Amino acid sequence: MLLEVSGLETSYGHSQALFGVDLAVAQGEVVALMGRNGMGKTTTIGSVLGLLRPRRGSVRFDGAEIAGRPAYRVARLGIGLVPEGRRCFPNLTVHENLVAAARGSGWTLDAVQQLFPRLGERAGQYANTLSGGEQQMLAIGRALMTNPKLLILDEATEGLAPVIRHDIWAAIRALKGRGQSILVVDKTLSELLPVADRAFILEKGRTVWSGTPDDLTPDIQDRYLGV
Repeated sequence: MLLEVSGLETSYGHSQALFGVDLAVAQGEVVALMGRNGMGKTTTIGSVLGLLRPRRGSVRFDGAEIAGRPAYRVARLGIGLVPEGRRCFPNLTVHENLVAAARGSGWTLDAVQQLFPRLGERAGQYANTLSGGEQQMLAIGRALMTNPKLLILDEATEGLAPVIRHDIWAAIRALKGRGQSILVVDKTLSELLPVADRAFILEKGRTVWSGTPDDLTPDIQDRYLGV
């Protein structure tokens, strides 16, 4: 496995948020991390990335234990994040946002612009002048410029217009076709499940279900994902 998380427990001060999260992502696999709001998905991602320090449990990436390592060291190992809320550098141009993150080989400026032609068209614009959808494309492109072994997308299409969501999902399918390993959090099951190889569901900070999209019955969806 490229990423293996087992028995993960994380707290915010004295308030425990994760009580036993297990998940895994194999090389070249797209894995969906699902659950209602507030169930621990973003906390899990933060714990994997070193933004939060787990109390207990294991996080292994590419064969090495990384739980508790600082975030900059985790990033250097090859995990790229597309954070919830995009968080592009607002006073840098599209071009500057992309080249600032460049590391390694494979994903180049030209390759990112082929994936998202709008970024080539907007290369000289400041990030804060882009639409929300264009900023999301930029956030994905910036993460790809780090040439990650694992790409993590946290709410990649939340709040976007349908036409932009279509473009983002088309890009995710293209990345899967290139063998990119992806862990994705999203609520749009109709678009998420067809691209996912496996899925994990969190409930109150615990992994309560895992399986393939074909195993995700309507009863399970209603129980753990319904409003």
